[in-house]
Order: sequence, then structure tokens, then C-alpha cells
Amino acid sequence: MDPDLSALDEYLDETDTDGYLLDADSEDSDQYYLSGFDAPDPFITLYDGETHLLFPRSLEFGRAKRESRAESVQRYVDFDHAELVDEYGPEEAVSYVLAAFLSSYDVDSVAVPPRFPLKTADGLRARGVSVTADTDGVVTEIRATKTDEEVDHVRAAQRANEAAMAAAEDLLADATVDDDGTLTHDGETLTSERVKEEIEVTLLRHGCSLDETIVACGADAADPHDRGSGPLTADEPIIVDIFPQDKSTKYHADMTRTVCKGTPSDTVEEWYDLTERAMDAAFDALEPGATGEDVHDAVCDVYEDAGHPTLRSDDRTETGFIHSTGHGVGLDVHELPRLSPNGGDLEPGHVVTIEPGLYDPEVGGIRIEDIAVVTEDGYENLTEYEKRLVV
Repeated sequence: MDPDLSALDEYLDETDTDGYLLDADSEDSDQYYLSGFDAPDPFITLYDGETHLLFPRSLEFGRAKRESRAESVQRYVDFDHAELVDEYGPEEAVSYVLAAFLSSYDVDSVAVPPRFPLKTADGLRARGVSVTADTDGVVTEIRATKTDEEVDHVRAAQRANEAAMAAAEDLLADATVDDDGTLTHDGETLTSERVKEEIEVTLLRHGCSLDETIVACGADAADPHDRGSGPLTADEPIIVDIFPQDKSTKYHADMTRTVCKGTPSDTVEEWYDLTERAMDAAFDALEPGATGEDVHDAVCDVYEDAGHPTLRSDDRTETGFIHSTGHGVGLDVHELPRLSPNGGDLEPGHVVTIEPGLYDPEVGGIRIEDIAVVTEDGYENLTEYEKRLVV
């Protein structure tokens, strides 16, 4: 995948900056996107219309030449690192190497992302290089618009996600209920941890990974980001939120279902139906030219019309609809654009979640989440998994 970096070229022209500089490992999604290279240790990427990589050691040198999309790959040793260490010491030598690297491409001024290392910036400034913070995060903004290939990567991760959700629901469906309402499976108490294990094993079998997932039951589910723990119980809503990353492509998916083993209360059923309506309203509003705020407002309208508080109607509420409607998904599980009160314009290629929900410790939580891509004439829902409250 060769990204369209014309917006980055425009940014450099508008800011009269010679280049864009990153100092990070590939866990930083902007670094991975711009360099096209996966490495566990920090390295330098310079974009000046072309992409150039600089590595402290030779460890990644050969692989970077083979695998990255960079026009050039170099090492500290190519800029007399050892001699500079002898003259200036190991810490200061690095700034001389970086300055020489930039000078070799006639770069005297660089823009850097908001979380660029201060030590690197100070070292470059000491060597006469102008370093300016890109507070808007132009590369992050570029990443928000996905190519067809990137959408396919998200779609593939979503298929793995759905296999994991099916495994979780199968465990719950096969469970039995003890006299005290606790769920058991194969003679053992069925816990949040056991369901998470099944989810994570299934994801691994489908080439994906996930360090944390959410399986939250009852009052735990009233906190949208409570991971959940301990025994699961019958007749209570259980929120299962899975957001895997494909180990090969690094792209994420995201999906939530709320299920109940047994008989949900009338309130839970009412909230579930209302949340499905809120999701439908959000999808009705999802199209190019709309804003993330438009989509969020559509959800708030449904909940508020039914008498439930939202953060739009009461910014201090701790119950009701207490989060945004959705977010972008790609190399990061949470990225631009935002479907929220300040969400900006939606464009074809934006991959977003739609995840309305209601929360109250006395009832529990209900959240349903699909993932979709904005298209030229509307959207495509990338989620094929069914919605059902009772398993």
C-alpha cells in the first residue's frame, strides 16, 4: 500500500518546512504508516517528498531495505557515529548524526508530531535545525481516509472479530444456571475471564491478537470501559466488546454485542430495543458531507425523546448515554474521525464505529456496535454479525 501523501506535501508547502520528522517505533501508527516498516525499537523517518529512514544500529538495516517503502535507508554509522561519540560523548553524538542526516537532504527545518521526543527536538535545535510542532497531527488526519486496500484489512479483522464473538456467545448459550443464578460451563463457574480466554484464543487462530477485551456483566456493564471480572450471572445484560488487531496488517476491527443468558428484565428489553433504534438513526445520518456531530445528534435525539439523559442534555449525567456515538478505526482502534459533539466532516473512506448505549448501575449496561465505511453515496456496514439479546 502506497499512501496518498499529497496532503502532507501541501502541509510542508504551507508551513514553509523542509521535511516531516518522526522518532518512534512502529507501535506509533503514524510512524508505521509513513515508513511502511515494522520495528520494535525507535528509528527516524524523514519525509521531504520522499521517505528516508535512519537506524541507530545495523540490526534492522537489511530488512528495512527489503520491506520498507523508503527511498533510502541509512544507519548512524553512515554519519561517522563512532567518531562523534569519541569527540562529544554518546548522548550528544546522536544530535550531530541526526543533523548530518537532515543536512544530507538539504533539510534545515522540520515539522514533528505533537508527541515527538523532547530530547530529540532539543538536540536538533542545538545543531541549528528548526523544529516546529505539528499540533494538528497532519499524518493522523491523512490516515483517517482509508484506501480500498485498507478497508479490506479492516474487513478481514472484522471477520475474525465475528468468529470470536460467536465463540463467546456459544459459551454463554451452552452454560447452565445454578440455583443462585451463577452461570456454569462444563461443571465450572463461567467467569468473565473464561469468556475472554475463548475470545483471545479464537482471535489467535484467525491471525489476530487482543491484549484486553470487555466481558462485563450486570453493574460492571454500567461503566462503558469496565473490562469485567468474576462469575457471570443469568438474567443480567452482558456487554461483550471485542477490538482485535490483525497481526499481519496491523489494522483493527471493533464490535460490541449485549447478550443475556436467561430472561432479561422489561427494562433491559426496552433499553435494547431503544438502542437498536438509536443505531438505525445513526446509520440514517451517516453519509459523506454529514458531520460526526450530525450522527451523534441523531442518537441523542432518540434517547432524549424517550426520556433518557445524554451528555448533550446534561454534561454531568452519570447514567443514560454517557459517551460519544463512535470513532474512527484503522491502525489505531481509536482514531479520527470522531462521531461526537465536535465531530467534523465525514468523507468517503472514513471507517467508523456506531455504538450507542445506555448505562445505569441499577440496571446494568446496553451497548451495540457495528463498524462501517463511508462511501460516495452513503456507507457500507462491514459488520455481518447478527444482533440478539437472548442467547
